[in-house]
Amino acid sequence: MALEQKPGDLQADPLVALEGAEDLPAIELTDPLWRIRLRLLWRNFKKNWGLFAENKIGLVGLFIIGVFALMAIAHPVLMATVWGGDNTEIYDPVIGYDAVVKEFIVVEVVTDPLSEIELIDARFTNINAQVGDIISQPQQPAPPSSKHLLGTDPLGRDVLSQLMFSTRAAFFLGMVAALVTVFIATTVGSMAAFFRGFVDSFLMRLADLILLMPLIPILIVIGGFWTIELWQLGVIIGVLNGFGGVAIVLRSQALAVSVKPFVDAARVAGGSKWHLIFRHVIPNVLPLSFLYMMFGVTEAISLEAVLSFFGLLNVDMSWGLMISVAQAEGYLLRGLDVWWLLFPAGMAVSVLAAAFFLVGRAMDEVVNPRLRQR
Repeated sequence: MALEQKPGDLQADPLVALEGAEDLPAIELTDPLWRIRLRLLWRNFKKNWGLFAENKIGLVGLFIIGVFALMAIAHPVLMATVWGGDNTEIYDPVIGYDAVVKEFIVVEVVTDPLSEIELIDARFTNINAQVGDIISQPQQPAPPSSKHLLGTDPLGRDVLSQLMFSTRAAFFLGMVAALVTVFIATTVGSMAAFFRGFVDSFLMRLADLILLMPLIPILIVIGGFWTIELWQLGVIIGVLNGFGGVAIVLRSQALAVSVKPFVDAARVAGGSKWHLIFRHVIPNVLPLSFLYMMFGVTEAISLEAVLSFFGLLNVDMSWGLMISVAQAEGYLLRGLDVWWLLFPAGMAVSVLAAAFFLVGRAMDEVVNPRLRQR
C-alpha cells in the first residue's frame, strides 16, 4: 500500500509527510518508524553519492585508498601462506633477513661497482684475496629480484613486506587522529556557537593559541621527553587539531545552524540547551566535520613519517622508519642507485596522503551547497 497521509501521521512522523516521500519506495503504514528513517537515510546517501561520483578526483582517491587497504589486508595473508613457514625468517618486516650473495671480481680500482670490488674491501672477508679473484660476498641492500620484488634494505629485510606491513600503521594512526579531531572540534565549535559569551571567547582564544604553535616542533619536543606510541600520537594530533583551526571552522557552521527556525522552535517547545546542542546543532555540523576528518588523516600520515624518520616514535615498522634506516646507513643521497630504499616508502606516504585529500575535496562539493553541481 502506497504512503498516504492520514490524521495523526504528521504528529507520528513529520519526516514522512514532509520530506520527499515521493522519492521513497512504497512504504506500508504499518512499517516501524526505524524502517522509514532508514529508507530516508538510504535516499540521502544515494543522492550524495551521485554528487560525489560526479567529481572524478574523488573516485581516484577512493581507488587509491582501496589499493592501500588491500595491501594492509594482504600482508598477514601472505605471511600465513606464501611468506610463512620456513620463509618467515626471510620475509618478517621487522626481524627478517635474507643473505643475498653475489660474486665480485677483485680489482685495484673499481670501475663497475655492480660487478667489481676493491682489493682492500675484499680482504675484509677473505684475507688471501688477490686481484683477479672472484669472491662471493653478501649484498645488502640487494636490488629487486624474483625473490624480493622490491629488493632488500641495508639490514637484509624484504622492502615489499615492510611496505605492506606499514600500511596498517598509517591507516590506524589516520583513523585515530581523525576521529579524535572530529569529536573534539564538533563539540567545541557547537558549544562556542551556542553558548557564546565567555565560553565562546575562551574556546576561540584557546584555538588561536594552538594555531600559533608549530605542530612538528611541538611533537619533536614531546618525543624527546617521552616515548610516543602510535595511538598516543593519533590522540595528540587529534586534540591539537580539535581545539585548533578545525574548531574555528565548525564554530562558523554551528553559528549558522543555531539561528535556524527549527532550533528556535525546539527552544520554545522546552528543549534544554544540551538537548538543542546534541539533538539539533551537532547533527547539522557533522557533515562538515567528516570533511575535515579526511584532511586530518592526510596530516596524520605525514606527521607519522616525520617522527618515525627522526626516531621519535615507538613503532615496529613504518614508512618513515624505512627511509630513516636508509639514511642511517648512508644511502639517502645515493639517488637512483638504491631507488628501492627511498622511492617505495616516500611514494606511499605522498600517494596515500594525497588520496585522502582528493576524497576530501570531492566531499567538499557534497557538503558545501555553493559548490554542488545541480
